[in-house]
Amino acid sequence: MSLPAIRTVRQVFPHAHIAVVARPWVADLYAREPSVDRVIPYTAQKGLGAKRAFAALLRPQRFDGAILLQNAFDAALMAWLAAIPERIGYNRDARGLLLTQRIAVPEPGEIPRHERFYYLELLRRAGMIERFPKTEAIRLGGIEAARESGAAHLASLGIAGPVMGISPGAAYGNAKRWLPERFAEVARRFQSASPALLVFGSASERPLCEQVIAELRGSGMETRNLAGETTLREFIDLTSACRLFLTNDSGAMHVASALAVPTVAVFGATDDTTTGPTGPLARVVREHAECSPCLLRECPIDHRCMTRVTADRVAGVALELWEESAPAWTQEARS
Repeated sequence: MSLPAIRTVRQVFPHAHIAVVARPWVADLYAREPSVDRVIPYTAQKGLGAKRAFAALLRPQRFDGAILLQNAFDAALMAWLAAIPERIGYNRDARGLLLTQRIAVPEPGEIPRHERFYYLELLRRAGMIERFPKTEAIRLGGIEAARESGAAHLASLGIAGPVMGISPGAAYGNAKRWLPERFAEVARRFQSASPALLVFGSASERPLCEQVIAELRGSGMETRNLAGETTLREFIDLTSACRLFLTNDSGAMHVASALAVPTVAVFGATDDTTTGPTGPLARVVREHAECSPCLLRECPIDHRCMTRVTADRVAGVALELWEESAPAWTQEARS
């Protein structure tokens, strides 16, 4: 969701050297991004000493400015310790004194609700742009290269044919997770069209992913539990080679959608108008619940926002997207 803002910075400063400082576990999101010259992994751990050491690595590079898309205090502290003369960010999280341009946080209703506009508004209020660029579909850079790499990886695993991807986890909490047996039920409906299934997740989500696979034993569908077995770069490549991706509201959802992979996302506790996937190849499925979106990590009652979402409903949306997206998906894969 930060990519539209980063690309806008490149348009404003076409000849600048632009570096993205990112946590190591997300740095590969920017590895193939053409608007970025360099990705610097932010390796500082807890403690002021580690932050000073990281800032000392930045200081000799003499950056002219830092645009702090992150809200964190640490981001402003890092830029200040690195003696970067221009430090632009939202004036929040007690970091105002560390900023040279303290940008007022938008009030509810002042900008479109999706998170990408929050980052773009920072640039607008800082005087870099007059209006928002068109951002209907956010796409990662280097999709074609990712798909070629992903196809080669699948071949090395002995997997052929249209592949479906599933990510049943969600890092924020259990409230965002649809039922694993329903993910499996949807996958079963695609057995003839997509005979191979890749299940993704973190190492801690491996048992959850195994629940999905266990439900499919005896179905004849080839399944692989890749939870904890891929780097982010490998996940991007393998996901880009999928013909369809089923997921909760998660980082995996954003990556799959940004790779132009037809993506079906189940929402419940969170708000798809603020953090949903973008573009014509993404679909959101949710059912009405009086308490949703609650934005809680754990459901304090009966998880009705998720249990009301049936496998039939998701399978119907997925099948429709599969058929509708064939020409568009093929075209995006080639472009």
